[in-house]
Amino acid sequence: METIIPYALLCFTSFFTLTNPLGTMPVFLTMTKGLDEGERSHIVKRATIISFLILICFTFCGQFLFKFFGISTNGFRIAAGIIILKIGYDMLQARYTNTKLKDEEIKAYANDISITPLSIPMLCGPGAIANGIILMDDADSWMLKVTLVSVIAIVYILTYIILRLSTRLVKFMGETGNNVMMRLMGLILMVIAVECFVGGMKPILIDIIHGQI
Repeated sequence: METIIPYALLCFTSFFTLTNPLGTMPVFLTMTKGLDEGERSHIVKRATIISFLILICFTFCGQFLFKFFGISTNGFRIAAGIIILKIGYDMLQARYTNTKLKDEEIKAYANDISITPLSIPMLCGPGAIANGIILMDDADSWMLKVTLVSVIAIVYILTYIILRLSTRLVKFMGETGNNVMMRLMGLILMVIAVECFVGGMKPILIDIIHGQI
């Protein structure tokens, strides 16, 4: 028990920070303007379930999958950085406007954004995946492995609740408040993207330089 509690706290704080549902709220709100509550609920539910399943998959099979496909966490960070940079730039330019879609297009749109960018890479990015792989390596008993999975489930349940409640903020924020938050979060996302890109590129460049010496 003395080992489980500190391990559970470490898992919760790290995963909640990396998942960052509070920082995802502006993206969710701006991308779903014009959709009704049922469609937003569908997006949140699908995004959190997909994120949970992907993270659990990589947590248990991450090292095997990376070796099987010949990819690295650094390469994943670079690709995610590019995606997040594009999202942040669009938000900084206030390009997310009211979504006007035909009835037959709404379901396809909701399914698309629930996967990318909400689920991947925002709610389940390279940082969360790498964290899951590392924490699973540290779990030397089945009790710790169960604790890890339980904490991940709790984090995504909280993420679902936060994003569902965020839809009510639309009534209070107004157009100006929404644009200000969107631009601010766009700038923050671009900084995160640069850090993510550099974090993946730096080890690769170091290996290249050492290989030439």
